[in-house]
Amino acid sequence: MFATLQDRLATTFKGLRGKGRLTEADVDAACQDLRVALLEADVALPVVRTFVGRVKARAIGSEVSGALNPAQQILKIVNEELTEILGGQSRRLTYAKNPPTVIMLAGLQGAGKTTLAGKLAAWMKAQGHQPLLVAADLQRPNAVDQLTVVAERAGVAIFAPEPGNGVGNPVAVARDAITHATTALYDVVIVDTAGRLGIDDELMQQASDIRDAVQPQEILFVLDAMTGQDAVVTAQSFLDGVGFTGVVLTKLDGDARGGAALSVRELTGRPVMFASTGEKLEDFEIFHPDRMASRILGMGDLLTLIEQAERAFDDDQKSRLADKVATGEDFTLDDFLEQMQAVQKMGSLSKVMSMLPGLGDMREAIDNLDDSDINRIAAIIQSMTPAERKDPSVLNASRRARIAAGSGRTVTDVNQLVDRFTQARKMMKQMAKTGGLGMGGPGMPIPGMGGHGGKKAKPKPAKSKKGRSGNPAKRAAQDAGLDLTEGESSAANFELPSAFKDLLGGK
Repeated sequence: MFATLQDRLATTFKGLRGKGRLTEADVDAACQDLRVALLEADVALPVVRTFVGRVKARAIGSEVSGALNPAQQILKIVNEELTEILGGQSRRLTYAKNPPTVIMLAGLQGAGKTTLAGKLAAWMKAQGHQPLLVAADLQRPNAVDQLTVVAERAGVAIFAPEPGNGVGNPVAVARDAITHATTALYDVVIVDTAGRLGIDDELMQQASDIRDAVQPQEILFVLDAMTGQDAVVTAQSFLDGVGFTGVVLTKLDGDARGGAALSVRELTGRPVMFASTGEKLEDFEIFHPDRMASRILGMGDLLTLIEQAERAFDDDQKSRLADKVATGEDFTLDDFLEQMQAVQKMGSLSKVMSMLPGLGDMREAIDNLDDSDINRIAAIIQSMTPAERKDPSVLNASRRARIAAGSGRTVTDVNQLVDRFTQARKMMKQMAKTGGLGMGGPGMPIPGMGGHGGKKAKPKPAKSKKGRSGNPAKRAAQDAGLDLTEGESSAANFELPSAFKDLLGGK
């Protein structure tokens, strides 16, 4: 979503890196670039003025003029101010002292409230709660049926006494749901309310009546991040008419410019609490302003990637496969297939790769990654016998022809997979000896980006744990308090396969 903004900011910082000392003219030019980049990203003008003003005030001060690397210091300032614009710190849900905790969803039609209700319920269930979905949107056609399907997919209960489609009283449904939840011992109630195509008095009155009836601990305004500055106007109208305690951004996986995400908190004063990043129920996460700022500045988001890896890889799988990957011994195509299927649970390849730091210049290639590559490779591996998967060296010409026919691929595809696997296993052994094994190790090309998979990684001198990175983006992140060293260490513990990129190096 923030591709345009990320590109403009990257160009701005690239122009500063070659300067040993920044003049006031350099700062003015950089701030002008920031202003244009934010306006092009559809950020509200008052937010742009505030943001650029803060950056400029700090940039012409002593913290930059006295810095050994002024460009990195500017990056640090922009990172801190961007984090502040986005909310500063993550805000958690407020729970009722006496269950159930009531969470009411509000927003315009089409923002994704019903799907978001299912995602939130699934997330709450994973946190150990017993959520109950309430179908209080009785106006939109088939809204009750949709929420019923979503609840079934999420594996949570639903309270839907009315058929909807214009039939039933949503206020009574919401009120009765609280009584039902108390009796049935559900500790969280999520109320899905009706939306409109635009703001009107009937919408506001109904939302206000439901709010008064259930007295929710949280009112979450569901905001479509693709609607631009108009979304902020809508948010302000809901804030004035109904009030809300937090914002949930949906459709962050879209290709809009993202101005709403950068504007809503600053203009409404309400924090962004959650983000929906895809169509699947698991594409839902807590909104961390510091991590989002890091993504926008092209510094990746290792901590979110680590959390997703923890969910995708179970403990036994991590322990068993980590030993094999660390030594390079007995690592088979079965092991690789198992890792590959776990990585698929984390989302699309482009989404996973975009969270790795230092890949900002490869964004276009990352966006073009083809997830069907994984399915094609899986078909080839699954067409092999257990003995062939364990020891690919037994694959002669006739076996390879059989595998190609069984997987619907060509013999060339089979040969390429075997060659890359053999090469990757050798590289894993080399990196295990030099301590360079980890997520995205040296010499590993990204899928579909070409690369240098055949080059050996040059061992680097060991760094102390408190050392500062030589990479400008990482070093700025460290200065900003983003402990990438800790994130990288944790990421290595999950052992996302170093061979993963190499094995997908070609089609």
